[in-house]
Amino acid sequence: MAAIHPSQPFHRHLLAFAAVSALGGMAMPALAQNADSSEDSAQQLEEVTVTATAEEQLRQAVGVSTITQEDIERRPPANDLSELIRTMPGVNLSGASSTGAFGNQRQIDLRGMGPENTLILIDGKPVQSRNGSMMRRTGERNTRGDSNWVPASAVERIEVLRGPAAARYGSGAAGGVVNIITKRPTDTLSGEVTAYYRTPQSDNEGDSRRLGFNLAGPLADNLSFRLYGNVAKTERDDPTINEGQGTQAAPAAGREGVRNRDLNALLRWDLTPAQVLELEAGISRQGNLYTGERFVGGSLTAIQQEMVDSAAETNRTLRRTASVTHRGNWGSLGSSRLIFQYEDNNRRYLNEGAAGSGEGNFTNPLTWRESELKNYFVNGELYTPLRLGGLDHMLTTGVEFRQEKINDPGSQNVNPPAGFTTGGTGKAEGDTWALYLEDNIAVTDALMLTPGVRLDHHDNFGSNWSPSLNATYQLSNEWSVNAGAARAFKAPNIYQSNPEYWYTTMGNGYPIGISGPCYIQGNPDLKPETSINKEIGVAWNNHQGWDASLAFFDNDYKNKIVADMPNGMPVDYNTFRYFQWFNAGKAKVRGLEGSLNVPILGPSGNTLKLFNNLTVMDQNKNKDTGQPLSIIPKFTLNSTLDWRINEQFSTQLTATLYGKQDPRTLGSRGQDLTAEGRGSYALFGLRANWNITKNLRAGFGVENLGDKRLYRTANAEGAGAATYNEPGRAYYLTLTGSF
Repeated sequence: MAAIHPSQPFHRHLLAFAAVSALGGMAMPALAQNADSSEDSAQQLEEVTVTATAEEQLRQAVGVSTITQEDIERRPPANDLSELIRTMPGVNLSGASSTGAFGNQRQIDLRGMGPENTLILIDGKPVQSRNGSMMRRTGERNTRGDSNWVPASAVERIEVLRGPAAARYGSGAAGGVVNIITKRPTDTLSGEVTAYYRTPQSDNEGDSRRLGFNLAGPLADNLSFRLYGNVAKTERDDPTINEGQGTQAAPAAGREGVRNRDLNALLRWDLTPAQVLELEAGISRQGNLYTGERFVGGSLTAIQQEMVDSAAETNRTLRRTASVTHRGNWGSLGSSRLIFQYEDNNRRYLNEGAAGSGEGNFTNPLTWRESELKNYFVNGELYTPLRLGGLDHMLTTGVEFRQEKINDPGSQNVNPPAGFTTGGTGKAEGDTWALYLEDNIAVTDALMLTPGVRLDHHDNFGSNWSPSLNATYQLSNEWSVNAGAARAFKAPNIYQSNPEYWYTTMGNGYPIGISGPCYIQGNPDLKPETSINKEIGVAWNNHQGWDASLAFFDNDYKNKIVADMPNGMPVDYNTFRYFQWFNAGKAKVRGLEGSLNVPILGPSGNTLKLFNNLTVMDQNKNKDTGQPLSIIPKFTLNSTLDWRINEQFSTQLTATLYGKQDPRTLGSRGQDLTAEGRGSYALFGLRANWNITKNLRAGFGVENLGDKRLYRTANAEGAGAATYNEPGRAYYLTLTGSF
C-alpha cells in the first residue's frame, strides 16, 4: 500500500486543520484574560457551558430516533435488534441489492440508501464484521449484517441518526448511523437475568430462545465493572417452506437459523473526579443453520442436500474486540474523549464452486476456507466552549484513524485467465485518516447553527471533503424547524478495490448472446461513492402529550460501484470475457418521514396514547438504468396504542402497514424481467407486561395476529420483490429477575 509522505496534499490539509484547532484551543484562555472582571468571566463560563456539543444538538433533529431500555423491555426482539430498529421512521430491512440473492438475510436500510450505507456503532465504535464476507458480482454478501452483536438485555438505548447529520461519521454513513449503547457500570452491585422464548404457530417456522445476564457494580474505590453474557438460538425454517412458490427446480430457501454466544466485560477506573478510563474486551460467535441458501438458482446438489438434512453450520463468524476509552474534563479548555479499538473477525465458511463447476454450490468434497478481517480504530474529540463574536460556541475538534486488513484466500474464486497475473495471497489493506470540525453556534435564543467539515484521506483513494450545515430554529414554544445539507461518501470496500479479488461467473451470470465464463477483478482505480444529502423538517410539541413532525429528504447519489452487466459490457477475449468493478452513473433517493403522537387518556397521555410514524419513498433508483437501489416498500406506517393500566400492568397493540414493493425490470444480464411486485400488507401484534415485584417482571405477546405469511419465490432476480419470507403468527414469553 502507498505510504503517506509530507509532500502529499493531505498534509497541507492536516496543517490547515491543526492551525484552526489550535486557534480554537487558544481562544478560550485569551478571552478569559480579556474579561472585565472575575464576575464577568464566571458569568461567561456559565453561559457557555449550557451549550450542547454539536453531536448532542444534532440528536434533536427530526431525522433522529431513540429506542430506550423500556422500549426494548416492552417490545423485545426475538434475537436481532434489527427487528425493533425497523419500527423507526426511515428504517426498513432489505437485501444488500435489488437482485434477491440472500434475500432472507435482510439488514438495516436507512432511507433507501442500502445496508452498505448504514454504519453500525457500539458505544460509538464502528462494527465492521460484515466486511469480512465476500461481496459478489451483484452486490450481495452472505451475512446477517452487524446489528446482532449485542444482546437485547445488555442495551441501554439505541440512537438512529439519519440524513445530513450522519456525514460527521465518515465513510459508510451516507444513509445514516445506528449507535447501540450498552448498559454502564453502576455505583452499587446490581444484576439481572433474562430468559426469552418464542414459538411460531406454524410447524415449518423456527422458534427462538435466549438467556442473558448483566452484572455491574463497584470493585473498590474509584473502580467498577460491567459484565454481560448471552446464549441464543433461532431455529431455521423448514427447508420445504417455499415449496410450490415460483418456477425454480427447487424451492427457494427459507430463513436460516442462527446461534449466538456473547461475553463482554468492561472495567471503569475513575482516575480523578475529572478523568475516567474504561477497558473493555468482548468475544462473540455467530453461526448459521443451513436451509439451502444458494447464490445461483437451480436444484440442490447432493452435498447441499446433505447439509440441509443435518441443519449444519456452513459459515460462522468469531468476533473479538478490545478497547480503551478515556474521557476527561480540562476546565476552560472543555472536555475530551479518546477511543482505541481493535476488532478481529474470523469467518469460516464452506468453499463454493466457480463458473462451469457448480457456481454457488459447495465444492465436492467439502472444503472449508477462512477469512480474517482486522480493524484498528482510533478516535479523539475535544469539545471546547468559546465566546466569539458575541455568540456562544461549542467547537468539536476530532481526529480519526481506521485501518482495515483482510486475509481471505477464498476471495480468489478462480485462478485468473491467461495474460493476467495475481499474487495469490488474498490479502489487502487500507488506511484512512480523518480530521473534522463542528461548531455548535447559538446565533440567537431561537436559532442554532451547526456547520461542520470532515476531511478523510484513504491511502488508496485520496482525499474526500464532507462539508455539512445543519440548523434548528425555534419558531415558538411549540414549533421548530430543522434543515440540513451535507456531502457524504463511501470508500470502495476491500473486495471491490482489491486486484487480488477474482470472481468468475457463468449460467445466470454471462450476458445474453455471449458464451463462456466472465471474469470479474477488483479495481484499485475506483472512485468513492458520494452523495449530497438534503433535509428539511418541522416539529410541533404542545407540551401536553401532542407532538408531530414532518421531514422531506432528498439524496443525489453518484459514482455507485457496480459490476452488474447492464451497466457495461465486458471486454471480449474470445474464450472469456473480462470486466472489473467500476463507477456507474447517478442515483436518486427521495422521500418523506413523519410522526404523530396523540394522548387519549391521562395527563399528556400517560395512561393511553397512540404513537405513529410514517415513511414514504418517492424515488429510489439508479438514474441510468431506472432500477431500484434496494427493494423497499413505497411507504411504511408504524402505529402503537400504548395502555399503561397501572404501575404493574401495561399493554401495547401494534400495527405496521407496508406499501407496494416494485421489483427490478432489467436483469443482471441485460434481459427484460417480467417479475411481479409485492403488494401492500399489514402486520399486527399484541403485547403485555407485568411488573410482578420490584425485582421480577414478565412479558408476553402475540406477533402477527392476523397470521399474514409471505413466501419467497426464488433466490435471484426472477423473484421480483418476493425475495424474503414474512413469518406468520407467533407467541413469546419473557421473564427477568434482578437485584
